[in-house]
Order: sequence, then structure tokens, then C-alpha cells
Amino acid sequence: MGLIEKSGGAVKMLVVTAALFVVLAGIKTAANILVPFLLSVFIAIICNPLIVRASRYKIPKVLAVLLVIALFVIIALSLAGLVGNSLTELSQSLPMYREQLQAQFVWITEKLAERNIIISSALLIEYFDPAAAMSLAADMLSGLGSVMANLFLIIITVIFMLFESSSIPKKLHFALDDPQMRLKQIERFLTSVNNYLAIKTLVSIATGVVVSLMLWAFGLDSFLLWGVLACLLNYIPNIGSIIAAVPAVSLAALQIGIPEAGFIGLGYIIINMVMGNIVEPRYLGKGLGLSTLVIFLSLIFWGWLLGSVGMLLSVPLTMIIKIGLETSKEGRWFAVLLSGEGDIEALEQSSKSVEQ
Repeated sequence: MGLIEKSGGAVKMLVVTAALFVVLAGIKTAANILVPFLLSVFIAIICNPLIVRASRYKIPKVLAVLLVIALFVIIALSLAGLVGNSLTELSQSLPMYREQLQAQFVWITEKLAERNIIISSALLIEYFDPAAAMSLAADMLSGLGSVMANLFLIIITVIFMLFESSSIPKKLHFALDDPQMRLKQIERFLTSVNNYLAIKTLVSIATGVVVSLMLWAFGLDSFLLWGVLACLLNYIPNIGSIIAAVPAVSLAALQIGIPEAGFIGLGYIIINMVMGNIVEPRYLGKGLGLSTLVIFLSLIFWGWLLGSVGMLLSVPLTMIIKIGLETSKEGRWFAVLLSGEGDIEALEQSSKSVEQ
């Protein structure tokens, strides 16, 4: 009897694993369709609190949705124009930056040769090319821009989602076998996702503004572009700010000097510490964290699955999965594995409330 149960469990595990691989293959194949849809979902979730707040002031829902969408379109087109112009200027300036880099490396190799340390300047350029870091950031933003080419489709999808937002929880309740038992779990899930994305977006915008002001004060070229990059990569905790700092610091080293680049790097660290350790915990709480290893692996996984947009949405997507797992007894164990060390106690309290 025990042997049959073990074999049955093994077969079930194999079936689940095979189904997971089939689903992932389907997602990767349909990435061109899924990426605009996922962006629409996240935009709708971020905009929904504005619609709810407008309803409290007795503003008609149609008018509120139109105003929010108009605001989103203005911001999206402004950012697209800004990023496009900055990328054009950056691509035109890259040859000049590479020449400056080669001159600096030649000077370094000559100084090292005076001390009998022979290093090829071509080798240094190959392994330490700040222009490559700037090109990588530009490619990431270009990938996001290609997705935003479907802006009309995204806007229409967001509009329909915002009109349906009030009825989605009720549909989920009645779609389940026991709606009354799952009622609190679904409400907790939707509320947590809304709060997380709304607050994370506001903190990311604040981070981008502060970074842009800092780089403008130092006189760095394309400071608005690096501010937009810092805003987007702030969705990736811990390592996102490091990735955002690399191209800006590299450009600063070429344009305004090594000491100034060091101060800019220090400014990035201070901004990250303030936003990540003071501002975000104050509003997000401590029950929604992910371990650093999970953040890094999710960046690789979602980037492989959905491209550059998947990298930017990697942590929000993983957070949604984690929040959903926390509200179910079957998946709570996996949510614990995804959590950081400081969140185990919060997860234990969450599990007790679910059991009750």
C-alpha cells in the first residue's frame, strides 16, 4: 500500500513538472502577446487606486477613467520622447567616449610599464569598457520602447480592465468552489498586490527624480535618461540600484573625472539606502520581502522568459506569486522559501490568520 502511494506521488510530481515545462514553453512562445498584456495589468493595478479615490469624491467612473488614461498617455509619450532623444544623443556620443577611454587606458598602461607591469591597453578596453555598460542600458530601454509601440492596444486593454475592476473580486468569489471560505484570502491578495505596486511605483518615481537632480547637479550628460533607468530598475530591490548606477558612474568617469564619478556612486548608495531601508519599509511593511538570491534568480528567469520587460517586472511578478502562495495552505511552504530572513516571523503570523 505504501509503495503504491509513493509511486502515485512520484507520478503526480512528474505530471506537474511536465505541465510546468509545457506552460513555460507556451509563455515563451507567446511572449510578444503576453508582455503587452502584463504591462496592461500592472498599469491597471497602479491606476485603480486613483479610480477608487475619485469615486469617493463622487466623480463619475467614466470621467475618472478617461482622466487617468489621459494622464497616463501624457506621461508615457513624454517619457518616450525623452528616452528617444537621450538614446539618440548617447549613440552619437559613444564613439567619442570610446576614444577618451582608449586614451585613458593608454596612459594607465604606460604608467604601469614604467614599473615593469606590462598590460595591453586593448585587453583593458575589452574587459573594462564603460561604453558597453551604457550600450546595455540603452538596449534595455530600447526593448521597453519597442513594447510601448503597442501603446494603443495597451491603453484599450487598461480602459476595459479599469471598468471591470470593481466586478473582478466578485467574479473570483463565485468562480471558486466555496466562495465564502476563499473570500478573505482573495481580498487579502488583491489588496496586497494593489498596495505593493502603488507604493513601489511612487517610491520608484521619487528615486528617479532624486537621481536625475543629483546627476544634473554634477553636469552629467543624459541625466534624465539615467533617472528614468533608476526609476524602472528600482522595481528590482538591492541589485536594481547597482545596475542603474553602473552606466551613469561609467559615463561620469569619462566625462567629468574619476573623483566626481566616485561621489556619484556614493550618491547612488545613499539614495538606495534611504529609499530601500527607510521609505519603503515605512509604507510597505516587512511582510512582503524576498531573499536576495530569489531576486537575482527571478531577474534571470523572467528576463529569459519575457525579455527586457520581464527583467523590469521580475520582482513584481514574483511578489504577486508569493502573495498568492501566502494565502493558500498548499503553497505557503514555497512562499516561505521565497521570503527573506526578516520575513519568516511575518509569514508565520499570516499562516495563523489563514488557518483561522
